[in-house]
Amino acid sequence: MTEHALAGEGADAGVLSFAGKGLTPGERDDITGLPVALAKFSLSAPVLVVASSSSQAERMKEILRDGDLIAPVIPIEEAASYGGRLAITVGQLSAGLCLPGAVLVTEREAFGGRPAYRPIKRSHVSKLLLSLDDLVAGDYVVHRDHGIGLFHGLSRQFIEGTELDLLAIDYASGGRLYLPLHAIETITKYHGEEATVPRLDALGAKSWQRRKEKVRKKVAELAGKLLKIYAEREVMDAVPFSADTEMHMEFDSFFPYEETPDQITAIEEIKRDMEDHKPMDRLLAGDVGYGKTEVAMRAAFKAAFDGRQVAVLVPTTLLCEQHYRIFAQRFAAFPIKVDYLSRFKTPAARKKTLAAMRTGEVDVIIATHTLLGKSVGFSHLGLLIIDEEHRFGVAQKEKIKSLTSGVDVLSLSATPIPRTLQMSLSGIRKMSVIETPPEERLAVRSTVSVYDPELVRDAVRREVARGGQVFFVHNRIHDIERVAARVRKLVPEARIAVAHGRMAERQLESIMLRFLNMEVDVLVSTAIVGSGLDIPTANTIVIDMAHRMGLADLYQLKGRVGRGNVKAYAYFLTPPAREVKDDARKRLQAIQELSYMGAGLRLAMKDLEIRGAGNMLGPEQSGNIDAVGFEMYVEMLKEAVARARGEEPESMERATVDLHVDACIPEGYVQDMTLRLSAYRAVAGARDLDALRARGEEMADRFGRPPKEFQNLLSVMSIRLMAEALGVVRLSQSGRSVRFIFSEDAGFQADRILQMLGRKVRFFVDGFQAEVGPEPLGGVRSMLEQLARAAGGG
Repeated sequence: MTEHALAGEGADAGVLSFAGKGLTPGERDDITGLPVALAKFSLSAPVLVVASSSSQAERMKEILRDGDLIAPVIPIEEAASYGGRLAITVGQLSAGLCLPGAVLVTEREAFGGRPAYRPIKRSHVSKLLLSLDDLVAGDYVVHRDHGIGLFHGLSRQFIEGTELDLLAIDYASGGRLYLPLHAIETITKYHGEEATVPRLDALGAKSWQRRKEKVRKKVAELAGKLLKIYAEREVMDAVPFSADTEMHMEFDSFFPYEETPDQITAIEEIKRDMEDHKPMDRLLAGDVGYGKTEVAMRAAFKAAFDGRQVAVLVPTTLLCEQHYRIFAQRFAAFPIKVDYLSRFKTPAARKKTLAAMRTGEVDVIIATHTLLGKSVGFSHLGLLIIDEEHRFGVAQKEKIKSLTSGVDVLSLSATPIPRTLQMSLSGIRKMSVIETPPEERLAVRSTVSVYDPELVRDAVRREVARGGQVFFVHNRIHDIERVAARVRKLVPEARIAVAHGRMAERQLESIMLRFLNMEVDVLVSTAIVGSGLDIPTANTIVIDMAHRMGLADLYQLKGRVGRGNVKAYAYFLTPPAREVKDDARKRLQAIQELSYMGAGLRLAMKDLEIRGAGNMLGPEQSGNIDAVGFEMYVEMLKEAVARARGEEPESMERATVDLHVDACIPEGYVQDMTLRLSAYRAVAGARDLDALRARGEEMADRFGRPPKEFQNLLSVMSIRLMAEALGVVRLSQSGRSVRFIFSEDAGFQADRILQMLGRKVRFFVDGFQAEVGPEPLGGVRSMLEQLARAAGGG
């Protein structure tokens, strides 16, 4: 415990004082010391133990009960009024403390043995999603109404005496669109699959609207299909799994690392689903090495504990072998039988395993697509875990469906899923996302270099010297043996083996087992090692002819190393620069920058997100994504999902405010164009006055006191929000008058407007025009406030 925070008055240094009696450091560090120590004290003040999650709270409750102490789990808001002597609650507290009349103890202090508190690290993905739309001149953009254009830059212009920043966008046939910055939300940066170069649309042409409508229909079909699949599961009934017991907590405690916050959340969500009467269908997404397998194993234990069988379906034989080893080791201390089915097994051994599955002798089976064969049967299947579901074909997915009737399903994915896509699909499928890297994870140091024998020799020798292993990837089978011979000549003292997908099953199995058992120092292989292999001792990877590989493939290969707390290295080797094409050079630059914030990283993550979307939604959607750009596609999907659920999608249209005031972000205030555009997007994107106020405060905090022009911009945006609340779709100034145009369903009443405004008003079919005087901002705001009172009946 933290003595300084928890010691009461007169307490000796090094002990925690409870009514004059002390808890020694030995008792504090022992996981069972807490109930033993508390049991022998007559506490003069109530003690509240603060746990980080509901599962940890239940675990504490059981441990205290074993020490004959009753500690109910209570909501934190009831803690002040609780009349007992000892209780547990869920919350976040960095250290314990003594309060008048109560003592607070944190989970870490109670259990001991945890690493010291440190701020939670978030993955690059979550940080980058806030800035992926940074625009620079030359970027392709998508306008909601005009289609794909080329961003030319910002243009400062004076219109009717008013200074404005306008976005200049070039289109086909020499067309150029000047877009006011308050309408910046109508454009998004174009993102298609890697190396996709879009064709520019022509201003005024109908091709964009036709293409958009075609994609919209395809997206609506997809949303309806997805909704139907998951709605069918919603009406099914399943036997719920029992609540966790002390045995589950025991299994959890065997995990040798500290769970990340995202892992804890995912575990709780999955277990809650499993205890429900409806069959679970949840997607667990997380980057390579972020702990998805541990979460899946806890779900498997929960199912096996209830006497139900678990099937783990994996796409490759190597993954099957690896998962079998991990599961078997993790379940070794418990009476749970783990087995596997793959082409590495002899026919006799396979037959024996199949018989054991049918009788219920096997509790957890790890298998490749062999699991989908007609000869496979179960005694009582309760949970199906599918690793990388997108890698199974259509026919295989149909067979998977036949397995899953009334069975809980947990799908795992290692491709980044953008937050926008999560939101679009959250109305259809339940998702848990792990974005927090393990606490000891170190960034992989990446080096892009022309092939250099000395570099390869030094990299291999350094890794082997520290007791590690090396992946040497050469993705061409026809000359892989020649490459392996070259590596042997460079490092004759290293034990080298070759692996590729065309090898005989037994030979490949033997080589991989030797590598897993550290009998091989360098594995020269094709990209088959890029699929989920987890070998913590392999922390250097050399990728030969890296310019021939796609960004996602390079990223997956890089993810094979640096999976523990050892510094890892990735080398991307290429021929001389003159032989490397521009797009390949950009890919390599991006992969080198993956450990750092920068344009290359943003490009890489966006490409991976698009691949992730394709994986989730099916490869046939890639063409639709390329046709309209990723952001526009996700927008359409969100609308289609809402409509498929019978809901009205949120309108993307915003009111237009055209007033003769200098409303901009001056270059002298924010010099960098990219930052200025981001600021415009943030201000224009505010959906209420509180959010707009917060944006203004952020800008003032970052760039100093805002100039008059920026204050005017905030005023224009606040007027737009007020107008939208009243159903006004356009405010347009002419001289000293402003025209108010209402939406068709706004239902404005001319007599009330005339009565409230009390001035000369000219009415039109869709609105009215009134004088606002020399100060349009104040005049329009005043009229909108009066209209709001009129609408409220005041």
